[in-house]
Amino acid sequence: MIRLVWASAVNILFNAAIVLADCADSHVHLSGTWGTAQFAVEVADDDTERAKGLMYRDVMGKFSGMLFVYNQPQEAAFWMKNTKISLDILYFNSEGRLVDVHANTIPGDLTPLRSSRPIQYVLEINAGMVKTLKLGSDTVLNHVSLDQGTKTTRCK
Repeated sequence: MIRLVWASAVNILFNAAIVLADCADSHVHLSGTWGTAQFAVEVADDDTERAKGLMYRDVMGKFSGMLFVYNQPQEAAFWMKNTKISLDILYFNSEGRLVDVHANTIPGDLTPLRSSRPIQYVLEINAGMVKTLKLGSDTVLNHVSLDQGTKTTRCK
């Protein structure tokens, strides 16, 4: 009986830790008909952080990235100046729905990689992840900075 109570307590604490981690600023969740994925992210939510982005990095963990958060929807363009690693750049609207993808960017390239319409969130992840995970147009971003009303309810 004591073992059962102990196992139940450990299970409750473990599940609570998962829920709290899901609501952490340092994680994003992507979901769609292809499945789900979680990325550990750094958040760039001011002009200085957004300007630097992932410049000068030699490596990045497989399920890591950077989430760029804008105060309101706007058209955006990214380039690869001083960026040493190839990236997949995903543009999301204010509801967290995937709008555009620029996959397998070229390190150091100065070509602007533009969104086709106003976006509010940009996720940079390692090049090839879009293809590996088979991310599609139904992909939804979930992060604490989004209004959770139209997305999964992990952080409510």
